[in-house]
Amino acid sequence: MITPAGSDEHWYTIVGGAPLTGSVEVSGAKNSVTKLLVATLLTAEPCTLSRVPRIVEVDVVLGMLAELGTQVEWLDAHTVRVTTPQIVDASLAEAYSGVNRIPILMMGPLLHRVGEAVVPLPGGCRIGKRPVDFHLRGLRAMGAEITEQLRSVEVKTLGLHGAHVTLPFPSVGATENLLLAAVRAKGTTVISNAAVEPEIIDLILFLQQMGALVDVEVDRTIVVQGVEALRGASHTAIPDRIEVASFAAAAVATNGRVDVVGARQEHVATFLNHLRRLGGEFEVSPHGLTFRRARELTATHVQTDVHPGYMTDWQQPLTVLLTQARGVSVIHETIYEDRFGYTRQLNEMGADIALSTICLGGKACRFASRDFEHSAVVSGPTPLRGIDLEIPDLRAGFAYVMAALVAEGTSLIRGTRFLERGYEDPVGKLRSVGALIETRPADVAPAATANG
Repeated sequence: MITPAGSDEHWYTIVGGAPLTGSVEVSGAKNSVTKLLVATLLTAEPCTLSRVPRIVEVDVVLGMLAELGTQVEWLDAHTVRVTTPQIVDASLAEAYSGVNRIPILMMGPLLHRVGEAVVPLPGGCRIGKRPVDFHLRGLRAMGAEITEQLRSVEVKTLGLHGAHVTLPFPSVGATENLLLAAVRAKGTTVISNAAVEPEIIDLILFLQQMGALVDVEVDRTIVVQGVEALRGASHTAIPDRIEVASFAAAAVATNGRVDVVGARQEHVATFLNHLRRLGGEFEVSPHGLTFRRARELTATHVQTDVHPGYMTDWQQPLTVLLTQARGVSVIHETIYEDRFGYTRQLNEMGADIALSTICLGGKACRFASRDFEHSAVVSGPTPLRGIDLEIPDLRAGFAYVMAALVAEGTSLIRGTRFLERGYEDPVGKLRSVGALIETRPADVAPAATANG
């Protein structure tokens, strides 16, 4: 299967009202593992990755690598060994166009291996334009010849060299792309205004094990001294901080108590502060983090930002949580211009969420005066009722699951393929903490739900 889109294998039915109680183990970070897999293209030697989540997104990336010539061997349920002794085809199928943003990151490794590549233009969740201008500008500065087609990009080079690239915005994808190109480029590359998310650091640590020379300075500057060759390495991916926050928010929203085994406090510190401000609480143990509700939930104001700010992928479960908080909360989204579309269906469940084109956070952002509905005002608490829901993108998916868990009655959730693109065994994990969730074949006509 090439694409995670298409049709659902099944739908979910969720009966709300049950507090989540128990323990779940966090999976490896999707946003790290997929980039680590790309990095393995930089060497012909075997690389072994552990804590790899068994999700659609990983399967899609492994399919891309196999087309290029990568040999894939699963050593156990979550450990994979990949080896690319030679690139057999430097052109990825156009069918990958619009699937996700991984192909665009393969340009640097392929240029180092064979001097040319054709990769489809990226896609992924429908949450904004997410242009690749930053990526292409940086690669051109490093000596890549780039020809942009309607649905793909053709790149060639006689050899990449170091450059000083200043990113207009600390883009995670652009930083990753430049890192993957710089580690084997001739000379020194300086990336100013770089992203420094935990997933970026995880990629740097893997590259360092492979033999790369990468320094992260205190002012969002990354300095890469290119090396002639990289070797194989073994690496364990970081836990998924988005999954940690998702189960934390669900525990608090349902007034339960959930132990998230493997969660790391340093990766979710900003989230924890906001959770505590609105009435949630956490405890640190040798095994991870435990989440519960400490008091009545009260309104709060949150602005998403680049790391170490409040992560944009933590915004959706927080929004659902705030529908159960007393008072008026404000969420100001500064990363993606079109990430509140999912709130319409939450309002149909009974939420009171109003969108605004005005920057309602503490400061104006790059979307000011551009007519994007990038601020949300959430009034609560509001009782939610179960309805039929259609998941529009990955992160909205868990928000809908959360809303269904809180709601009175039964919800039917379609679009489950988007959620399962990034969450490993969501149904099994939710059941293990007491969620009343079942799957049903997607081609069966839905039964009447609580909203009639």
